Amino acid sequence: MKTILKHIQGDRAIWAIVAVLAICSFMPVYSASTNLVYVVGTGGSTFGYLLKHMMLLLMGFAIIYGVHKIPYRYFSGGSLLMLPIVIILLIFTLSQGTTIGGANASRWIRIPFVGIGFQTSTLAGLVLMVYVARYLAKNKEKVISLKESLLTLWLPIAVVLMLILPANFSTTAIIFVMILMLCFVGGYPTKYLGLILGIGLITLLFFILIAKAFPEAMPNRVQTWQSRIENFSDEGGKDAYQVEKAKIAIATGGLAGVGPGKSVQKNFLPQSTSDFIFAIIAEEYGLIGSVFILFIYFLLLFRIFIVVKKTKTIFGSLLVVGVGIPIIFQACINMAVATNLFPVTGQTLPLISSGGTSIWMTCFALGMILSVSASKEETEEDILEDNPLDILHETV
Repeated sequence: MKTILKHIQGDRAIWAIVAVLAICSFMPVYSASTNLVYVVGTGGSTFGYLLKHMMLLLMGFAIIYGVHKIPYRYFSGGSLLMLPIVIILLIFTLSQGTTIGGANASRWIRIPFVGIGFQTSTLAGLVLMVYVARYLAKNKEKVISLKESLLTLWLPIAVVLMLILPANFSTTAIIFVMILMLCFVGGYPTKYLGLILGIGLITLLFFILIAKAFPEAMPNRVQTWQSRIENFSDEGGKDAYQVEKAKIAIATGGLAGVGPGKSVQKNFLPQSTSDFIFAIIAEEYGLIGSVFILFIYFLLLFRIFIVVKKTKTIFGSLLVVGVGIPIIFQACINMAVATNLFPVTGQTLPLISSGGTSIWMTCFALGMILSVSASKEETEEDILEDNPLDILHETV
């Protein structure tokens, strides 16, 4: 045991929290997968889905371990290298991505030889957060001008978000909000943030008008957004059906739940293993189980703030905020959707919902946080003056 702990660096509490969330995901995923096997008829077995989920989590822990061993200064220059790669991947995803149910939902590409779908927008969000943290740290002593930041900061952000928007509005909105939050924390002039927010809303409105004028270019996307907002207060429609079943599941769970594996609503919730897994947890483990999961996420938030407080560099602090807070934000949105406090967004519950890309990108972000918490010798100059080409050379 001591030998294992010797190789594990960084905040031990975060390691423990991640392990607890992973363990807590086993029974809900195993139970909810009966919907896929017996109702949807995807084939396989419930144990097969559990085994797949466990393997994805195991790979996720391997990602955390590998990333947390990388000095976090490499992430600064690495974001510059990854930005053009992410843009290329997003363009490829839009042109080649998977279409779901006849709708233009080009969010996924297939990883060759592995056969696993990869959602490029999650990687793009992570890279953007690191890029913004680098920019803010690099300009911490300067007076930031709107003209200069429009070209070096907001143009790359706009390009990436515009490539995500046609297929995934909720992810685009979350990334944009998180970037504004990070800029506010990082000292970006507040008067400019209001202007950027206004430009963003105008751009979204312009995109909606274009999509409505040329529906054949992006079939069903604006209609999907519109229907989700309408169904939030309406009792009809597919999304309203899912929310209604989630509410029944939560009400049925009561204080202590109906017991592991005894959920009834899992047979009626189409996204019971992913988007609405919190409802299954509430039904099987009740208010006690639900509050416990909520407590674990807020404990993770607390430890993120502890790491920020202990970090000696501006970039390190902003990096932890930039990649850590979105995990908590996504968890809150997922639980809010399940409890009908928010329209359906398609966001998973981090480290608990089944799915490869979401788990891996969450683990990559956690690895970055642990890398920052494990570092004791990094200086701001070393981080921000790193040449991305030198980093590429060292990596190769």
